Amino acid sequence: MSADSAAELDALRAAGAVVAEALRHMRRAVRPGVTTGELDAIAAGVLRRAGARSAPQLDYGFPGTTCISVNDEAVHGVPGPRRLRDGDLVKLDVTVELDGFYADACESVVVGRGRKSAHRLVATARAALRQAIAAATTGAPLNAIGGAIERTVTARGYSVCTELSGHGIGRRIHEPPTVLSYYDPALAQPLTDGLVLAVEPIIAAGDGAVAEAGDGWTYRTVDGSLAAHAEHTLVVRDGRPLVLTA
Repeated sequence: MSADSAAELDALRAAGAVVAEALRHMRRAVRPGVTTGELDAIAAGVLRRAGARSAPQLDYGFPGTTCISVNDEAVHGVPGPRRLRDGDLVKLDVTVELDGFYADACESVVVGRGRKSAHRLVATARAALRQAIAAATTGAPLNAIGGAIERTVTARGYSVCTELSGHGIGRRIHEPPTVLSYYDPALAQPLTDGLVLAVEPIIAAGDGAVAEAGDGWTYRTVDGSLAAHAEHTLVVRDGRPLVLTA
């Protein structure tokens, strides 16, 4: 969608604030021994208190409030009884609907101390997201976002999971345009002022190929390598974009 009015922007900010709060509470609870179901319940409480709903449940019937993916799971992991262990790399992906408006963000967190390699992968995903946000300005080509992500990731020796992408958002989870995390010369259309996007580098320590894991939801790396995911919802502006989920 395009946020063309102050009322729409306020509604998107409110949805983004719920996402940020849920992630903050979930992140604080990440520790060895906690289950992904317990983390999901924390987010569910935040949404309930805010009067918000889980967008994956609402739009797709997802069997959890949030998507929680661990280690080689790249996206859409189903929360449940799995207990996190020291060194795991967990992705906390929260998308909410509030009063008809949607916002989406994800953080990757290393459980406990973890290995330097996991921390480096997470730092790369975050750096790629920062560069992507900086590229998302009015009049810039859509492929500038993917180009910024790809350059950052490959320069550090990692791979983009090219089968997974960002998207427009606002009135539904997934709206046009598709926001690739790599450069595609065909996607040269200019970004318009007010366009709302979920920008989300999803990267891997291996070659980046992913496949559905057999549960109908989760995607994991084919080679079993660690995956990291960083995401924010933003509004394109002339100058620095407005990040709604920070």
